[in-house]
Amino acid sequence: MIIKNGTVFCDDGIFRNKDIEAENGVITAIGDNLPQSNQECFDASECYVVPGLVDIHTHGAMGADFSDGTPEAFLTISKYLLKCGVTSFLATTMTVPEEQLSKACITTRSMTNVQYKDQSMLRGIQLEGPFFSHEKRGAQNADYLVKPDIQMFKRLNEASGGNVRLIAIAPEEEGGLEFIEAAAPVCAVSLGHSVANYDIACKAFSHGATHVTHLFNGMNPFSHRESGIIGAAFDNDVYVELIPDGIHINPTVVRIVFQIYDENKVCLISDSIRACGLTDGEYELGGQIVTVVGRKATIENGSLAGSVTPLSLGLRRAVEYGIPLEKALKAVTINPAKSIGIDAQVGSLTIGKRADILILTKDLEIKQIVFGGEMI
Repeated sequence: MIIKNGTVFCDDGIFRNKDIEAENGVITAIGDNLPQSNQECFDASECYVVPGLVDIHTHGAMGADFSDGTPEAFLTISKYLLKCGVTSFLATTMTVPEEQLSKACITTRSMTNVQYKDQSMLRGIQLEGPFFSHEKRGAQNADYLVKPDIQMFKRLNEASGGNVRLIAIAPEEEGGLEFIEAAAPVCAVSLGHSVANYDIACKAFSHGATHVTHLFNGMNPFSHRESGIIGAAFDNDVYVELIPDGIHINPTVVRIVFQIYDENKVCLISDSIRACGLTDGEYELGGQIVTVVGRKATIENGSLAGSVTPLSLGLRRAVEYGIPLEKALKAVTINPAKSIGIDAQVGSLTIGKRADILILTKDLEIKQIVFGGEMI
């Protein structure tokens, strides 16, 4: 197939008027006035042509949660994600019993890196917990919090078939630094739901952590005398997640993050829960009741409980807040892909990579999705 006349977001982060050709599921040519021959053609005039979105932190949607651990839940969520322009994702679990986590990990074995026609591609699993601080647990269920346990991590990774791509922990917990050192060669390690101060966070990064889970949320606030994880992340040039739903982070803070952090290290995420895509009401998250009112999801004590904003809408929100489109696009494509080591396959429009492509209107609405070289 060939996409002609579009404004293409090239892999150097610049928009150019180009054509894109794809064959056998991969991008085969990017150039000017590519010959059309007898190929299927899409006219992308007056549209942006950008990579498919990569969501490395999503718990669920459409009434399903990855912690449910069933193939049906995975397929329900991945179908919704693709409709929202997410072509690659990490199934993100919660702090739940090990048996439940193991069930979710086992489900990923046969589904990871498998292309289904109308479903986003599962790229692995993110374990968000259970190795967290009680004080900063947020909507994580306190009943199932445990100290960092590398043997438990190994059991879960083995259950997944080696598909754990990212794990979040509180480094100040007993055994935290040793855990990071042992887990870092296996997957990316993130700091989150933590009361770590600046010094402990820096030690965690020196032990191999490369990532921060939903910056500002689930950690001590930034202060002029104690900058905590937020300051340590700045000084150590690691990947930082940000939830741009307009609820978790003030728009001014979103602008500040893109000003002070390396634009190649900011990763926008959805942190979506099973209520995403549905109406206001009561839902379940990690064994707790979540109430959703006007896009805001909270548990009984008032703590925020993830988001009901898909990543495609988060991208638009970031641009509305004043983030240049080029920077915002990096944060939903190549940056998250690099952060979990899948950038050789996805994340940019590059010859040889998968033909996961979105055609967007100038208002950033999805006009057409190309998934593995096929129009969806």
